[in-house]
Amino acid sequence: MEFKTEKSAVVFNGRVFYVVQEQVRYPDGRLAEVDVVRHAGAVAVLPVDADGQLVLIRQYRHPVGEMLLEIPAGRLEAGEEPEACAQRELQEEIGMRAGWLRRLGGFYPAVGYTDEYLHVFLAGDLKASELPGDEDELIELERLSPSTALSMAARGEIADAKTMIALFWARDELARL
Repeated sequence: MEFKTEKSAVVFNGRVFYVVQEQVRYPDGRLAEVDVVRHAGAVAVLPVDADGQLVLIRQYRHPVGEMLLEIPAGRLEAGEEPEACAQRELQEEIGMRAGWLRRLGGFYPAVGYTDEYLHVFLAGDLKASELPGDEDELIELERLSPSTALSMAARGEIADAKTMIALFWARDELARL
């Protein structure tokens, strides 16, 4: 099957992403208009401290108007490797650097409207190493046992998809902590 983009126009160009409106020719000849949020991609990191506790962050998320409990995460900079981004985000958001990172996987969080791809890591052997955070973030750290975090996700108390996916992907390894 061949889908062909006939036309593409940037209709918004922001700090984090841009939006294009595209005309797509479907294999059966139909022409459809599609709005796409173009995004550089991101990383999300599930950090585990020396005591086996997860280091999560609680931060205000304006689009949903709530303080959410999440794993550290952030957007890839131009040319930045996912592992380097993961280390930078840990330093900016929890003031730590990981001695090791293990890739858990990756996923597209919202395929209906964006091309964003999220790389997910498990991190350990954390050492103090702070970088200044983003000016639009107000972050509180929370340490939780893996079983508490998994239970909270199962009860809907953790509503962030990347955090739930990371917990699910790492649950067997976390159970051994």
